Amino acid sequence: MTGVFETKLAELGVTLPNAPAPAANYVPYVQVGDLVYVSGQVSQDTTGFIIGKLGDNMSTQDGASAARTCAVALLAQVKAACGGDLDRLVRVVKLSGFVNSTQDYIEQPKVINGASDFLVAALGDTGKHARAAVSSPSLPMGVAVEIEGIFQIA
Repeated sequence: MTGVFETKLAELGVTLPNAPAPAANYVPYVQVGDLVYVSGQVSQDTTGFIIGKLGDNMSTQDGASAARTCAVALLAQVKAACGGDLDRLVRVVKLSGFVNSTQDYIEQPKVINGASDFLVAALGDTGKHARAAVSSPSLPMGVAVEIEGIFQIA
């Protein structure tokens, strides 16, 4: 049986993948009380990592699309933390977004909007959150974007 959030995701053309495995010595998420802290999810799609540097070889719109893939991976991790029932999600509390960008690039918030806009479209008020959008001179494997999140669950 598909829940309310996954039905909305399907309407947006999104099926959540299996939660990505960690790439090093850490866990993908930690639950403390009703909060789930999800480790950074890097930009990737079915073809592999989305690599690039904003302000150099990647447009702001391409960066926003990359950030959206991070949001999908975050939700996959939350679904795993909820035992497969994404409808246990109460609230997206906070996102911290890291953008692989040049020193003079200043549109990091527009890049992370790709994740924020997607979460609000998919989850409504549940998806509204506090946020940071930070420039980084490089990210693991050369990815364009990495986003970590804090989520409240029932």
